[in-house]
Amino acid sequence: MEIAEDKTQTVPEAMLAARSKLGQILLSRGKIEAAELDRILRLQAASTRPDKLGNLLTTLGVVSARDVSQALAFQANLPYVEASAFPDIPILEERISARFLRDSRALPIEEDEDTLTLAVADPNDEYVRHSFELVTNRKVHRVIAIGTEIDGAIERLYGGGRSAASQLTGGDLDLEARIDADALGDDVQQLKDLASEAPVIRLVSLLITNALEARASDIHIEPFENRLVIRNRIDGVLHEIESPPKRLAAAVISRIKIMANLDIAERRLPQDGRIRLRIQGKDIDLRVSTVPTMHGESVVMRILDKSGVQLNFEKLGFAPDILAKFKEALAQPNGILLVTGPTGSGKTTTLYTALDELNQPDVKILTVEDPVEYQMAGINQIQVKPQIDLTFASALRSIVRQDPDIIMIGEIRDLETAEIAVQAALTGHLVLSTLHTNDAPATVSRLMDMGVDDYLLTSTLVGVLAQRLVRTLCTHCREPHTLEADVAREIGLPRVGAPERPTIYKAVGCKECSGTGFTGRMCIAEMMPLSEPIRRLIMQKANASDLRREALAEGMLPMYDDGLRKVLAGTTTLEEVLRATREG
Repeated sequence: MEIAEDKTQTVPEAMLAARSKLGQILLSRGKIEAAELDRILRLQAASTRPDKLGNLLTTLGVVSARDVSQALAFQANLPYVEASAFPDIPILEERISARFLRDSRALPIEEDEDTLTLAVADPNDEYVRHSFELVTNRKVHRVIAIGTEIDGAIERLYGGGRSAASQLTGGDLDLEARIDADALGDDVQQLKDLASEAPVIRLVSLLITNALEARASDIHIEPFENRLVIRNRIDGVLHEIESPPKRLAAAVISRIKIMANLDIAERRLPQDGRIRLRIQGKDIDLRVSTVPTMHGESVVMRILDKSGVQLNFEKLGFAPDILAKFKEALAQPNGILLVTGPTGSGKTTTLYTALDELNQPDVKILTVEDPVEYQMAGINQIQVKPQIDLTFASALRSIVRQDPDIIMIGEIRDLETAEIAVQAALTGHLVLSTLHTNDAPATVSRLMDMGVDDYLLTSTLVGVLAQRLVRTLCTHCREPHTLEADVAREIGLPRVGAPERPTIYKAVGCKECSGTGFTGRMCIAEMMPLSEPIRRLIMQKANASDLRREALAEGMLPMYDDGLRKVLAGTTTLEEVLRATREG
């Protein structure tokens, strides 16, 4: 959330003192910028009932709750603990009321004859420590934890196990009681009123924030007959989280549609929109898609966090030999360079990385995309809008007259787009684009099936990169195991220089990777430059198998083998490579 700067307001001494403590710690850790902190302090000073700085920072989404809690722990010289350290059974249940625990935001997590370990959200609240010492007649050792995680544990252990969604909405059971899903019908005003309720706003905000902290790329909100299902896609795999009651579905979906400037009255047709937010000091774009289903609207929010995108070939996982061939094709003055793979295989990120390297003051770059996922300085990006006949083909006809050096086409979907791309390449432009094919040699066959003439392909195509994404192993918990020689031979590890009995790693799961065993993803790829023998085969109408045989003879490393090298290096698992390539 942006806060308007008021130059007439000075920051009081007390507020500056707060900056010198909690704020200074966050500044030194790079969690907040000085100008942003000053604006927050001015907002705090102007309030008639000023909130604590930490609460204000997390409420406005400037800094994550975890960063604030860790800074408070450092400030108070107390240990910080994650929710995994909380007990499985309640402690002091007979002597401490749930209401007191909630009010004080404190959770007993360990005890012995002489001491009690207490997780607290606020280390400066001495009253809580004295109260527990008085009640238990023991010395209290405090540790710092995230307030919402303490709240959740209190409800789970002492409050009858109320659902996480109820905690998110602040336990506003009255809100649920007031919602009659059947009676809502087409009452748009009531939907707007419900979507403007503070608990619903808080719930949607926390769904987005929690997804960001979990490194999710997509949030899926899916209404079924008896329940609302919310799932986050993390490293390409969907994980279901605890969801709000089904009765809140209309309010939650309406809130998202209002944020995305969509028509909340239209529930029969698909809609697309965009939400721009500033969360935890980062500018986040959410691409929102709604479609009608049997039991209501299904919503998917794609999280576009430019700060989280690595525009670096090495960090994306490109092996040096494959990268050298790709950069050689990228250095051509004209021609078509294609990146292929299924949806979600990282093609667009690879193209953005290539554009980032090519982006120089003496080079004009134009892109035609659907949609523009990340805005890049110095590059002219065009958003396709089919509803006004601004298609890939019509946009390309115009931008060729804009005198570009490099053209990026989001995807070649039809013959018309392919023919204009070929003409652009023939007239001296470097054209980058994507295509949906299984491997590099099959791309040539796909273009010829579309209707592109073989002589035009051989004149313009300079190379094809095929890629997939595999999850990278968590280095904190991965476990090594040695393969027998016959197993290693069967899966092809000797081809990539493995010893007779190689050591590879398997996923386990720990708190660092949220129990999945993986953190992040990297690409595996194969690169096929268009050599003269391959061009001759294309002119002879050779099929994909013949092209592949020739490419392998010329030294193309298959995508599966690139995956095996990463398995041998301990960066991913054999199962991940098999899942991505469907080979074995």
